[in-house]
Amino acid sequence: MLRIPGRFRRRLRRELLQGGPPTADFLRPVGPEVPSDASVVQVVDLCMGVGEVLLSSGEPAGETAATMTRLAAACGLPTVDVDITFNSISLCCHRGTTSAPVNSMRIVNYRTTDLTRLAAVSGLVDQVSQGRMTVEAATEALTTATAARHPYPRWVATAGWGGLAAAVAVLLGGSVLIALTALVVTALIDRLGRLLVRWGLASFFLQLTGGLVATLATVAVFATGVLPPGTQPSLVIAACITALLSGLSVMSAVRDAISGFYVTAAGRAAEIALLSAGLLAGVILGLQLGLQFGITLDPAQPVGADVAQFGLSTFAAATAAAMFALAAYAPLRSLPAAAVTGAAGWAVYGGLTLFTQAGTVTATGVAAVVVGLATGLTRRRARVHAQVIVLSGIIPLLPGLTAYRGFYQLATQQVVDGLVTVTLALAIGLALAAGVALGDFIARPHPATHPRD
Repeated sequence: MLRIPGRFRRRLRRELLQGGPPTADFLRPVGPEVPSDASVVQVVDLCMGVGEVLLSSGEPAGETAATMTRLAAACGLPTVDVDITFNSISLCCHRGTTSAPVNSMRIVNYRTTDLTRLAAVSGLVDQVSQGRMTVEAATEALTTATAARHPYPRWVATAGWGGLAAAVAVLLGGSVLIALTALVVTALIDRLGRLLVRWGLASFFLQLTGGLVATLATVAVFATGVLPPGTQPSLVIAACITALLSGLSVMSAVRDAISGFYVTAAGRAAEIALLSAGLLAGVILGLQLGLQFGITLDPAQPVGADVAQFGLSTFAAATAAAMFALAAYAPLRSLPAAAVTGAAGWAVYGGLTLFTQAGTVTATGVAAVVVGLATGLTRRRARVHAQVIVLSGIIPLLPGLTAYRGFYQLATQQVVDGLVTVTLALAIGLALAAGVALGDFIARPHPATHPRD
């Protein structure tokens, strides 16, 4: 008969008979002193201001809530709950059983892409978390950051959008003339969009106008003979569509769904669907007008990997990523990092499609994981904000050409083929978002946790 030593027998009995730890910590201790109303209100207002900047800049809801919670804990309020639902932020600070909780809510009615302001606010949070900045100083720094002017003139951002479209046109196999045409048309769309925003036009009509202008401008240039018959003018529209797609928050929507913010993810998905419908309507309307005058812009062939053009394509991808960072007002010192990430993502995509049998969606997803890994590593170094890396890195991988091919097929009554192609573009976008989320999760540091029953 097998004899079990006494100490092992006692340990086995203890493990079998004792209950496991609680599933969750529902009651968090407050104290030893209850924070005063004045200090709580000051910290809550600081956290809400930081959350507003992050959410309006496209930061996922999970990241925004985690940053606000970390900031509140660094300011002496460890017992806060943050809830985000698409365009609203709610924060509740619990103060035990002797004092009433403090609640605050803020509505975020605008969306902007200012990566310099985003980096400044994130640096502020890091300084407070490390104990190098007081709440009063952080509040003043936040006010200064949100009220500051853009780091460089608006025309520089317009040049960035134009440079992005030109680089994408080269990436898709276009000539120098095609790239220059894409640059001019995209710059025109950007300036027109700025004017319409001042008039208060809704985002749906902004996307519709962008798609319509991109198509009609290309039709007009092709009809007047500026573009020779042997060129592919459809690449101009594809490049402009890529620039317009870069403003959609597909990345944030998928990451919100993965992190459990389903209401916010649903709201972002509805926004993406509406804006995509506006872009679709604008392009189809422009193509239909062109067909009425006998001008057809046949969709270009899908881009395939080519060893001879691999170096040029990688350089174009790096340029596109850097130009997007410039257009989004990223700090100038972050442009090289954005370019390297864009080149790395495209190189992985090109290598997979050239040397393996991986499909477009699979290759895009793997390349997005590389971009996500770069994002996670950036969070550790903290010299370049993660949003700069993730947003710039996916630009060369956006399905602008695939989306245009689907729009063209719908415009020419090829409904079944058009729906299939548009669905493929959507699948590429989802692969981008999921791949980035996976890569970021793998690379970021994970605190030690204790498993619960």
